[in-house]
Amino acid sequence: MIRTVVSELAAPSQAMRDALPRAIETVLEHDAVMSGLAAMTSLEAAGTPSTSGPLAFPITVSAWNLERCLFVEDSADHLKQHAPALVLLSEMDDGMARTGQRHTTRDLARCMEMTYAYGVEFLEMGLGSDTEREFCSDSFNLKGFHGNGLLSAAPIREPFMIRLWGERLWRGDVGQPRIGERCAVGGLIDTTSGPFLAVSVHLESATTAAYREQQTADMIDRLEQAFPDLPILIGGDLNTGNHAGGDFEAEGLFAMSAARGFSRHGGPLEQMTTRPSLITRWPERAMKLDWFLTRGLELSDTIITPSLDPKGRPLSDHDPITTRILGFL
Repeated sequence: MIRTVVSELAAPSQAMRDALPRAIETVLEHDAVMSGLAAMTSLEAAGTPSTSGPLAFPITVSAWNLERCLFVEDSADHLKQHAPALVLLSEMDDGMARTGQRHTTRDLARCMEMTYAYGVEFLEMGLGSDTEREFCSDSFNLKGFHGNGLLSAAPIREPFMIRLWGERLWRGDVGQPRIGERCAVGGLIDTTSGPFLAVSVHLESATTAAYREQQTADMIDRLEQAFPDLPILIGGDLNTGNHAGGDFEAEGLFAMSAARGFSRHGGPLEQMTTRPSLITRWPERAMKLDWFLTRGLELSDTIITPSLDPKGRPLSDHDPITTRILGFL
């Protein structure tokens, strides 16, 4: 668990990024490279919360994979219709040409009048896919950061990042070279009834259900060790069914987490959470990838909101999911 917190992540110089290997043979070699990058061994926490005290139930929370976050202000407006006090974010850029070099998590937090924690999933050494390059006005990335975030209307205590268990599957992708691994970003949220743990997570897409189950089990182990006996809210893009014929029920992570006391919340089972977007223009199928997993918390029904702006433009290839935490069980 990474506990080193900074107010701004240090970006490696362009010369340093140019010198990094584009393909790495083993996990050990990859992690040796990653451990030498300060931004990969710390997380950023900053911003100004709209309230200095604890939150009162019910607490509205949204989880949204924003697919790089091409449209910060419009995405903030879309979230504001639900007035969430917590937002769990996936696939957020910082210093990438495809999103105008913006720190999308920080800028979204400012729009929402929230504090934030942000962790780098990947240091990207290229500009992205062919469709992503169409959004680039620069031929370089200022930072090359891509990761996950947690936004809160109240202060986030003891923020942390967990780099998920994995085999560093992207280390050999010479087409889109990157350093890193999927991650979870979280912290303690104080309420008038006591604290709970909020965790934003993004599981691996390019793998099997068994792999994602192992990632989830390992994450829960580390959360329990660091924060014993606390209620837990986990939310985000779990990539369920992404490489299992589209059947999210084939994912073992649901039965495993249920055996450990967690319940799942993802809205109507027949309603998927992905759609065509400006980047992902022709997805092969609609999938149900986005969920909350909770223990020790009572939740209302979860709703899925189409990620379309007022003109019908998709803001992401994922729809946000939103629920209310009614209290502790």
